[in-house]
Amino acid sequence: MSAQPATGGAAGRISRLFGLEGDRWMRHTNPVSVWSRFSVLALLALAIWSRDWIGWLCLVPVALALVWMMVNPLVFAPPRSTRNWASKGVLGERIWTERASVELLPQFTATVPTIANVFALAGIVVIAYGLYALEVLPVVSGLLVAYCGKLWFIDRMVLLFEDAKTRNPRYAAWEY
Repeated sequence: MSAQPATGGAAGRISRLFGLEGDRWMRHTNPVSVWSRFSVLALLALAIWSRDWIGWLCLVPVALALVWMMVNPLVFAPPRSTRNWASKGVLGERIWTERASVELLPQFTATVPTIANVFALAGIVVIAYGLYALEVLPVVSGLLVAYCGKLWFIDRMVLLFEDAKTRNPRYAAWEY
């Protein structure tokens, strides 16, 4: 496996957008960062729904939810330990963003992580419909589907990290 991170690809561009480069990834490995980031989608849905109550003022909570989404990965200190599911998921995601320049086993280059993300995206589409129509059931159902897709993706990233750390000392050093 190569130790050089990839600079291209959609995943790399997205991680750079959130400021996740180099050692900054370690801040996002804090489990509080991971679990509190799950609040973003529900907060965003609630903020958009609030247009029915407060009109255009809903843009204030929408903006706050988007700001939280952007700063969350960087506001927490690195964790005392990365020996937990959430931290390992983020470390696997870091490797995943570098996949253009690292050798991954076939089970990690297969379509499962992509399917998990598509599953989450399908939930977001259902949420969008529910928010457009102001129907609670699609919003709640979409949130559940999106969260399940994201959890599935994180689970795959944990497995990726567990494998990668056995084959690369750089990755093994991330676990403490």
